[in-house]
Amino acid sequence: MRWLAPLALVAVLLGCQTASSNLMVVEDVDLDRYLGRWYEIASFPQYFQRGCVATQAEYSRREDGRIRVENQCRDGSLDGDVRRAEGVAWVAEGDPNNARLRVQFFWPFWGHYWIIELDPDYRWAVVGHPAREYLWILSRTPTLDEALYQRILTRIRAKGYDLAPLERTLQKPAS
Repeated sequence: MRWLAPLALVAVLLGCQTASSNLMVVEDVDLDRYLGRWYEIASFPQYFQRGCVATQAEYSRREDGRIRVENQCRDGSLDGDVRRAEGVAWVAEGDPNNARLRVQFFWPFWGHYWIIELDPDYRWAVVGHPAREYLWILSRTPTLDEALYQRILTRIRAKGYDLAPLERTLQKPAS
């Protein structure tokens, strides 16, 4: 029963839905280019991310056309145990630009995964929530140039995000 309270909290976080939002998403996402490995550069840490470092996500196409999501992190330190969670993502109904996805790690709860910034070469991305409840800055590499990071933060602030809860994610340097 110890897992029930955290499960309920995650369900609330992931299942929150907003009827409308003025948060703009990117104009077009080529999902096949978006697939692959992403490293978390910074985020609004969620309950299920507590103690995580070296966080990354791997996206791949499933046979049914949906996207397999595998998140992993190290527990507590760069040498900590690996924690994994597997889920599925799909484009929200009626989204012609593939920028509003839904992600589900356990049925029946799902969460918003809105791509609100995306490098033209798919080197970095910013994922948010229509009510600005969470945020992830992602990169294809474990580090991001500081000047670029600051430009991304400026754009996110302009989208109405309060960046006070934003925390950088410790990553192993690229080898």
